[in-house]
Amino acid sequence: MASASRSFSRALRTAAPSFRTTSTRSSARFVATSQNTFRHQQRGYATEKEGAPDKYEGNPSGLVWGAGALLAGAGVYALYTQKPELFGQTNTKKIFTPRFEDYQKVYDQIAKLLEEHDEYDDGSYGPVLLRLAWHASGTYDKLTNTGGSNGATMRFAPEGDHGANAGLKAARDFLEPVKEAFPWITYSDLWILAGVCAIQEMQGPKIPYRAGRSDRDLSFCTPDGRLPDASKGSSHIRAIFGRMGFDDRAMVALSGAHALGRCHTDRSGYSGPWTFSPTTMTNDYFKLLVEEKWQYKKWNGPKQFEDVKTKTLMMLPTDMEIIKDKSFKQYTELYAKDNDAFFKDFSEAVVTLFELGVPFEQPEDQRYTFKSSFD
Repeated sequence: MASASRSFSRALRTAAPSFRTTSTRSSARFVATSQNTFRHQQRGYATEKEGAPDKYEGNPSGLVWGAGALLAGAGVYALYTQKPELFGQTNTKKIFTPRFEDYQKVYDQIAKLLEEHDEYDDGSYGPVLLRLAWHASGTYDKLTNTGGSNGATMRFAPEGDHGANAGLKAARDFLEPVKEAFPWITYSDLWILAGVCAIQEMQGPKIPYRAGRSDRDLSFCTPDGRLPDASKGSSHIRAIFGRMGFDDRAMVALSGAHALGRCHTDRSGYSGPWTFSPTTMTNDYFKLLVEEKWQYKKWNGPKQFEDVKTKTLMMLPTDMEIIKDKSFKQYTELYAKDNDAFFKDFSEAVVTLFELGVPFEQPEDQRYTFKSSFD
């Protein structure tokens, strides 16, 4: 501001040198005239003569020069604020543009917290972070181009209170310290980045990532019912995933996320893990579906299945559909035999899921691939 003031003063001196002289002379005449008038009034003399003009016109050329100088000075100051480099100054207000290294730091912080807070469920917040990213993205409707991960609208009660999102507050609260440490990242990007981190830190495949999601207000909350209902059949699965644009192969691949985590009676109403290693991503979910025998669980809860051998594992009605339906079954059997094929298809499908409806500026071929703590 000091430099701007000096520039303004300099402009006045340069633009109108006669303004100061004219103004000084005009002021002197004004003072002298005022003094004479005052003396005349004291002596009882009239200050006007017959035929004299009604008022003193002053010096109009001086006023014009003064106005011009003021305009010139204002123009100089405006130019300074817009182009300070022309005056030898630099604009100190820089917009922070995060790069890959910045997002890697966010990833590393999430991975660090996952390691430190191993008291949750089976020893990791990883599964619930993946569920948060999945449910934030799985609301997308390709026909209306609404929903999806662009918005983080689960922050608000209408969507956060949907039955399918029960228990996800634990994931959102887990990520608050990360948001505080990196305030420049949107919740939308943070939730998806946390899902990517969870998959990779649980020894799953690499998940390429793009940033550029924006946070929206509660007017963008999606209606209830867009996420899968575990009690339904194959037609429901195709309706839900088909609304997002997925084919049968991608539907089965995405079902492989059930290799991680467990169900809770106080959330979904169901109970138990899908696999014996709920914090490590493998194709065991598919292998168990194909190789084990399953029966209805006898309990007071909703309809679910348990393995006959140990009665410690569970499957949902929708899980059983991917070995009953002929089209789904071919991919279930493929993934049960080939973990690499599962990882490849799952990675591609989940990248698509996480990006549905997002108007990215970052090109597809410039996605970020983060280093995990295992690299």
